[in-house]
Amino acid sequence: MTDVQASEAVIGNTAPLRETCEGWALPSPFLLPIAVSVEALDGYGHVNNAEYVRWLERISWAHSEALGLGLEHYRAQDRGMAVHRHEIDYLASARLGDSLMLATWLVACDGRLSLTRRFQLRRCSDGLTLLEARTRFVCIELSSGRARRMPEAYRECYSAALVSEDAASQR
Repeated sequence: MTDVQASEAVIGNTAPLRETCEGWALPSPFLLPIAVSVEALDGYGHVNNAEYVRWLERISWAHSEALGLGLEHYRAQDRGMAVHRHEIDYLASARLGDSLMLATWLVACDGRLSLTRRFQLRRCSDGLTLLEARTRFVCIELSSGRARRMPEAYRECYSAALVSEDAASQR
């Protein structure tokens, strides 16, 4: 069973939030269900901030793969997108047993070096937004770690998936 299938199975009697549900920051989110397990908790009994960052990475990879740019493609091109900056607003705590839905959108791509992704994490039981985040990625040459221009395939793929942040004001 995959992580997503396991998460969906745990959601059980809590209706998962779908892309068409009210409350998403932007239209057409890419979604990843998450079930809070004991391993995610810190000493205070809520999800540790490092776990949220792991979830952001998981959905980023899942979305990239869904767009056709998986790890093997990056390796073959000797190019990858590396985190340059995370901005995370922790708005409320998640706790053991919570069923969550994490959303992501590509909101900017300069076609040369950088890509920006937004995130929103909501609790399925009440729709409350627990986290909002933004990550800026830069294209690097995997073999050297140096910043390099994006290959054409990346520019085309990312540009086709962009969601305008202006859409938020229209919701």
